[in-house]
Amino acid sequence: MKTCDLCDKFENEVRVLLLPLRDYGGRIGFSGTVSTLRAWEDNSKVREAVAEPGRGRVLVVDGGGSLRRSMLGDQLAERAVASGWAGVVVYGAIRDSGAIGRLDLGVKALATCPRKTDKLGQGQRDVPLELNGLIVTPGEWLCADEDGVILADRPLA
Repeated sequence: MKTCDLCDKFENEVRVLLLPLRDYGGRIGFSGTVSTLRAWEDNSKVREAVAEPGRGRVLVVDGGGSLRRSMLGDQLAERAVASGWAGVVVYGAIRDSGAIGRLDLGVKALATCPRKTDKLGQGQRDVPLELNGLIVTPGEWLCADEDGVILADRPLA
């Protein structure tokens, strides 16, 4: 189901993530249970997360909106596909956008940046995130498509 239709049908149950996210993955529409990660210009924890069984989940990465370093590249995106993740939403930048666009993975991010991140092992997993005033909590349901990203306490259909 499309995010617009879900917003119409479940107006009082959905919250819209108001960020200027762009589509980069080969899968434009995706949904799943949220897993979160907060890290500043270090994608070590992203690497750990996408290596875990995804079970159709969506990884929401709070990179602080930084466009100076990429939080996801083609190798980590390929690992996410192999592990069964439905998508990755990055409040920050990604790289290798051409290769990511050929993968069966939903990827949304603010922009691209060719520079890799530091690898210091820093970050927090499965913590509440505040993205542009919206609280994103692990275990919530996320649905994304070409019109945006919505969140709800339960899967909607």
